[in-house]
Amino acid sequence: MILVDTSVIVAALRDRTGAQARKLIGIAGSREIVLSRFTELELLVGARDEADWRRLTSYLAGVRLLDPAPTTWREAARLHYELRRQGQTIRSLVDCCIAQIALDEAITLIHDDRDFEAIAAVRPLKQVRC
Repeated sequence: MILVDTSVIVAALRDRTGAQARKLIGIAGSREIVLSRFTELELLVGARDEADWRRLTSYLAGVRLLDPAPTTWREAARLHYELRRQGQTIRSLVDCCIAQIALDEAITLIHDDRDFEAIAAVRPLKQVRC
């Protein structure tokens, strides 16, 4: 199983050539591609119109979505706190939550977002920039 961040899904959905999707599939290999509920939220709030909403909900209906654990919230907040104390700003608390889900599940996170590289410097986050 491999967790894919919103940044990668958005790039794949916008790329009409299919190159981004092929790159993601190449990285994932035989592992199941999963998303977090946070990515579901980010994708849906980005819908441009009703047709886009329907397309996104149809796509999401076919993907396994990981829910946060009861401890995800506190651990994500702790992660953000520790990075801030070190002078590093994580631009999105959602990124901390997505990273924490990957840590909780002990799975690799595929992303295109520098925040996850900062997180990996203070946590054993398995991550690949796509």
